[in-house]
Amino acid sequence: MMWTKSRGNAPSAMHPAPILLEKDCSFAQSASKRYESVTNLSEARPKLSISLIDTARGGARALRAVSRRMTTTRARAGLAALALAAAFIVPGVLPARAADEDAPAASPLARPTQTAGETPPVGNLEQTIPGFLQSAYGPPSFGPPYGTTHAFGDWGGVQPWLQKHGIYAALALYEGISGNVAGGKRQSYTLAGQVGATVDIDWQKLLGAGAWSEDLWLHTLAVNGNGQNLSRLFGDNGNQVQQIYGARGNVVAHLVWAYFEKSWLHHKVDLAVGWIPTGTFFNNSPWVCCFMNVWLCGNVTPTKYLASGRDWPSGNIGTVLRLMPTRHFYVMGGLFAVSPHAYNGGISGWAWGQDNLGKLGTEVEVGWLPEFGPDHLIGHYKVGVLYDNSRYDNLYADGNGQPWIVTGLPPRRQSGQTSVWVLADQMLVRHGPGESNGLVLAGQYSYADGKTSQMNHHLVAALLDTGYLWGRPLDSVGINFQWANFSRSAIQSQEAAAAYGVPFRGANFGTPYGIQGHESIYEAFYSVHVMTGVSLQPDFQYVNHVGGTTVFKDAVVLSTALNVLF
Repeated sequence: MMWTKSRGNAPSAMHPAPILLEKDCSFAQSASKRYESVTNLSEARPKLSISLIDTARGGARALRAVSRRMTTTRARAGLAALALAAAFIVPGVLPARAADEDAPAASPLARPTQTAGETPPVGNLEQTIPGFLQSAYGPPSFGPPYGTTHAFGDWGGVQPWLQKHGIYAALALYEGISGNVAGGKRQSYTLAGQVGATVDIDWQKLLGAGAWSEDLWLHTLAVNGNGQNLSRLFGDNGNQVQQIYGARGNVVAHLVWAYFEKSWLHHKVDLAVGWIPTGTFFNNSPWVCCFMNVWLCGNVTPTKYLASGRDWPSGNIGTVLRLMPTRHFYVMGGLFAVSPHAYNGGISGWAWGQDNLGKLGTEVEVGWLPEFGPDHLIGHYKVGVLYDNSRYDNLYADGNGQPWIVTGLPPRRQSGQTSVWVLADQMLVRHGPGESNGLVLAGQYSYADGKTSQMNHHLVAALLDTGYLWGRPLDSVGINFQWANFSRSAIQSQEAAAAYGVPFRGANFGTPYGIQGHESIYEAFYSVHVMTGVSLQPDFQYVNHVGGTTVFKDAVVLSTALNVLF
């Protein structure tokens, strides 16, 4: 992403390089040669490169040792460890790579100086996108969320023709392998992936219509998922270590979103109406889906595990209104139908006419997007709240305040369900252009009412950077720590079940294997920019207190994911 100063009050279209048609990590997409470095670190690059190679080789030796040990106990998991070890070597041995000529050159905080009508569809395709407004944190957006940068170029001239007529299409492939090389219920590995297709329509260009159609868009996205859930195999029914898994159903095309967007008053007022995942707009930030763990990626936990906050790939019938009087401040509100069913829109996402949709979830978020100093060190600071006026079962108490799991009486019904969140990230040192091209410190806290949510507190701390220091500015690297606390009501219910010898009962974070307390996750990744539209990301996760219990040993999970936008 190229940072440029905006002339207006609204942020411009962001055209992220294609990482993944789910929750895109736009962290390292930049064109660094267009921006002077804040600090001259050229002398440090050789040492850093050697250090990285040594680290990768040492990690590979350790993983091979683990693999040999595992082969004697479970050959399949050992083979997975070897494959993952090979993937972890890649970042250390690839040569330094300059900024990609085809890398996206726009920032969410930069508005293009030309409209699509003024810019012919030539040169870098992303420059022709007329997307008129981004959601406050980055993609997905008002406008084509995934830009027009494709591994297959302009599709033999098809893409420029489509864009000229207001149609923006993208097809993406994501495939990942994950294995727990130690710990958990048992060692195993799984493959999981998806194919996603998105079509965005600019109605003014398509119809050649008048002013009424200006800044009017239709966005659609459907995915086809495959694979198994590794976390469940190693004993964690509440967490997912794979970024792609779950809620897609065994269908050809699961509908993720289909909604209209309209902007007024030079993009200071924007409205979205249709089938919308709540996390497309709320409780999200640019850095969260750089990581694979699903508790972080997307609308952050525990909010998205509440019925009214379900996120990707679950859409919701609803509307979002955003007011952005300046390019550094916004107020956003959303109203969504609450589905009492296991799947919003049914297993396929297309059944919008589900019964019992009378209750509503309301979300409000306020955001400040500052830029500090001459190097424009960008930050995202957000606070929000969700309130659902539905009634939910108390996780512990019946009408008499006793454990319903033992008494057999109906659970006490609680009126309303609340969640609040705070998200913050700040660039500390800039290494090149782009909203996130530099050292970024980030954090998050979310809360949900523990009487009705199995998890009530979730904390995250993260540090991210690009590969600029070792000559690969389009690569990215990051570490994070997550801590999740399970609610007192859930724990009391589990203690009662254990005392009276009855089975544990699950809630919105699955059925536990034992009495829960807290769960911690340590994660590190390195994303390799292989070529335009293609990236490879090795990932390491250490899961402490698997499933929030001490029943199983801590799990070590290695993953590698391939992302291609055709």
